[in-house]
Amino acid sequence: MKIEILYHGDVEKIVVWDKGDWLDLRAGERVEFKAGEHKLISLGISVKLPVGYEAHIAPRSSTFKKWGLLQTNSPGIIDESYAGQEDIWFFSAYATKDTVVEKNDRICQFRLVEKMPTIEICQVECLSGPSRGGYGSSGAC
Repeated sequence: MKIEILYHGDVEKIVVWDKGDWLDLRAGERVEFKAGEHKLISLGISVKLPVGYEAHIAPRSSTFKKWGLLQTNSPGIIDESYAGQEDIWFFSAYATKDTVVEKNDRICQFRLVEKMPTIEICQVECLSGPSRGGYGSSGAC
């Protein structure tokens, strides 16, 4: 499968590798945070996704440990209609401490996911499946 990527500025290129199915994304700019601040970090790319797919963006496993950043819209979802030259991808971050993200730091990752098929909703008086007993019913502490 091929996707079109437009790089803005001198952000390092995305590397496709065979050790996992998530691809690392880099900060497209240097961003300074004070604890408690929310900012959008440009990822320095615009992407035309294949028809029928969306991108899911999530923090890398080291993002919180290194920078104290939490993704505020976890996971980030980008659908196929966000495909123009000015449709730059961003990482929405909340800082839990003062920190600096340098340009080209690997801060998040993405993968392509097939969009949900068209569904039909049928209202019923009761469900036909067996009950597990409601929320928290697994019996595990």
